[in-house]
Amino acid sequence: MAVAAVKGATAQVDGATIAFDDTGGDGPVVVLCHGFLMDRTMFDDQVSALRGAYRVVSWDERGFGDTVYDDLPFTYWDSAGDCLALMDHLGIDRAVIGGMSQGGFIALRAALLAPERVRALILLDTQAGPEDADVIPLYQGMIDDWVANGPSDDLADASAALIIGAPTVSAAWTAIWKARPQEALRNPGRTLLERESIVDRLGEITVPALVVHGTADAAISMDKAEALAAGLIGCTGVVAVEGGTHAANMTHPAVVNEAVLGFLAGLSA
Repeated sequence: MAVAAVKGATAQVDGATIAFDDTGGDGPVVVLCHGFLMDRTMFDDQVSALRGAYRVVSWDERGFGDTVYDDLPFTYWDSAGDCLALMDHLGIDRAVIGGMSQGGFIALRAALLAPERVRALILLDTQAGPEDADVIPLYQGMIDDWVANGPSDDLADASAALIIGAPTVSAAWTAIWKARPQEALRNPGRTLLERESIVDRLGEITVPALVVHGTADAAISMDKAEALAAGLIGCTGVVAVEGGTHAANMTHPAVVNEAVLGFLAGLSA
């Protein structure tokens, strides 16, 4: 039976009110997890490409978008639990889980927490390691400034350059950031910078995996994507998006969508 589409819905999950969209339908399920500072709408191009053939669920993580939580510290393991609990709420036993950057950290942990529930992984501009020690002071300073004073033009522009790198796309996002409560970044920022490495656990993940990475990613270098791909048994290598930024799925959606659609078709073959 086909599931009805819903947009802007919420689910009570482990003390949080998770906001999500669900394209519905009766196709295989793809759950998409967004990157740091972003929200579920960053996948609009992917949702448009996938809907119809696939049931696509996109959701807002703690500290972002329309999701409301208790404002207590959390880890990406907690966020992976949110993702799995949202699947429970929607009656989804098993899904392909995709994530961009932070969303990839969550997708990988979901596969470790509940391997039987993850059919495959789509990993966009992400990695399995911790934050580089040499950039933590810079990022912590940016987060502290954001929480204390809000995202000034310079800070918002610097963040957009790091994540998006395309002025025509960035302008809309800087406006979104300035409209959000500035203190909401405190706990997500701690989660990002204090995350641990799961490189030594990648061998436990045996499902098919697609790794896509922009060659111009300013936040996560290509060598980290290559290490991720090499550590995943079900991955055949990195799909490089020439000129793609950290948010390559937004700046180069046609290339990313082609890779994702080809990967998903291969799962059904």
